[in-house]
Amino acid sequence: KQEVEKIRIKITSLGLTGSRITSDETIQQLFVECRLNNFLAEETPLSLPKPTGGQRIHYNYSTVINVDKADNRAGREYLKLILLRPDLPADSLKFTVVSDPPEDEQDLECEDIGFAYVSLKEIFQKQRDIIDQDID
Repeated sequence: KQEVEKIRIKITSLGLTGSRITSDETIQQLFVECRLNNFLAEETPLSLPKPTGGQRIHYNYSTVINVDKADNRAGREYLKLILLRPDLPADSLKFTVVSDPPEDEQDLECEDIGFAYVSLKEIFQKQRDIIDQDID
């Protein structure tokens, strides 16, 4: 039996250090979105209270993108395209920290407050996963 080829994305925790976000009282709940162009858009199922005083909030969220030849040819071809074309700058997973409005203020909109990027092209070229590392 062949092993399924897949990409696993884990959002374990979030910490905030020395940013305007920590002192902004209008930002109370946070969730994280992960996006790769139009191919993938996932977000943590819960928004959690903003961490304070150097603490971290723990999402322990994980998602899998299957890219095996047999059942996921279109997704595999799309990934191949964005990874092989040097003129496409969109080879990175984009993580967005989003402020979720409080329950009693649902008329407010979610606000993107921070971004981080992980280059899939670099992971494939170096053949080394990013495991249990902080991403600024």
